[in-house]
Amino acid sequence: MKHNSFNESIEMYLKTVTELTVEDDPVSISSLADRLGVSTVSANEMVHRLKERGLLEHTPYKGVNLTTSGKRKATALIRSHHMWECFLVEKLNIPWEQAHDSACRLEHATDTAVTEALASFLNHPQTCPHGNITPDVDGNLTVVDDVPLTELEPGESGVISRIYPESTLLLEYLATRKLKPGRPLCVEEIAPFNGPIMARCCNDLHPLGQEVAAHIFIKKTETLSDLSQEN
Repeated sequence: MKHNSFNESIEMYLKTVTELTVEDDPVSISSLADRLGVSTVSANEMVHRLKERGLLEHTPYKGVNLTTSGKRKATALIRSHHMWECFLVEKLNIPWEQAHDSACRLEHATDTAVTEALASFLNHPQTCPHGNITPDVDGNLTVVDDVPLTELEPGESGVISRIYPESTLLLEYLATRKLKPGRPLCVEEIAPFNGPIMARCCNDLHPLGQEVAAHIFIKKTETLSDLSQEN
């Protein structure tokens, strides 16, 4: 399970491209750099290296897509990450908001045999603790029928399906408000001029900024009675 920082950087680039990909559209190098917290110049250099290794395809002025080999590596990393998160939360009682960063460190030092041993031990979880779908052993990902909270209108409701993408600070914020997958949510009001979304979860009303709301994905329900049955 030996690894080095360069291989870890490669894996993070591939994983991040996967996270940013929407319906197979190319991921811009600027958005890749922003997510990874690096300069556009550094991102361009790494993209060139990954293209040479056959892991990325680069279309000038549009962006990058993973090759079949790149997708295989990225989904294996995501599967490992999810297994570690589940193990840390379910078996070691690590707080929900801390497991993400710990799993980020462990995923790079985990080979397929260890990942699948964890999967078997955990009875093959289908999602991570934050609700995101886990790729199967062949790298396939199930499409989720949900939308970010920012797309709901006042009066619309649903159930929190996942938090994506995760960060420790975001998860800490949501944990203190008990806003986790499986919890019902109803939009009561949206302030004008990109103001906060007033969302009710059970008996609590939460003012959620647009940036936070964009990370909370909702599986919409048809009626308020549907919402009450989820609680």
